Amino acid sequence: MHRRRRTVLVLSAAIAAAAPLLTACGSQAHPGAAAVVGGQRITVEQLESRVNEVRAAQRAAMKDEAQYEQAIARTGGLTRDTLHGMVLDKVLDRAAKDAGVTVTRKDTQQMRTALEQQAGGAKALEAAWLQNYGVAPARLDDSLRTEIEAQKLAAALGANMNTTEGKATFWKALSTASRQLHVDLNPRYGAWDVQKSSRVDAKTPWLREITAAQTQQPA
Repeated sequence: MHRRRRTVLVLSAAIAAAAPLLTACGSQAHPGAAAVVGGQRITVEQLESRVNEVRAAQRAAMKDEAQYEQAIARTGGLTRDTLHGMVLDKVLDRAAKDAGVTVTRKDTQQMRTALEQQAGGAKALEAAWLQNYGVAPARLDDSLRTEIEAQKLAAALGANMNTTEGKATFWKALSTASRQLHVDLNPRYGAWDVQKSSRVDAKTPWLREITAAQTQQPA
């Protein structure tokens, strides 16, 4: 599924390839909030609920306690990575709205059907997304919608994600949206980097995997 991942995960690729100059923001305290985006709170309770969904799915997928412990070890940064995704979804939504981009339920279903065929069925796709990206089965459609939105945004911007210039164009749109939304993370979860639309300490394995896949495979 590497070729499909390279195609659909343009958002992650753009983040991984963003410029190295950092401008961090988001240090104000917001009691009970994991982050504030566009004046809207992502509460600690909401974040923990998302994380618990993934942990419950991992436990259900593992045959024994040892496998479950291994899964936890592989996803030790799950809480921060989950918050990163929740914030980035809102940033992407803003950038897409500014560009006049919309995603329909039909778009999501078509992508899911195609991926299920490649993976060998719905359960296989859900298992792959859980293992590789920490996405609980109940959130799979949301995850696919995000990737479609990123694809459409890149197309609307005329950004070829296989080129440095295209990635820079895409990243600039996310950076602009991030500044407009005044993203503010609770310090316990890191800091938000306006220039990269990413957490300063966000160096997750799946980002490296996608970057490697882009490098190894032709367009």
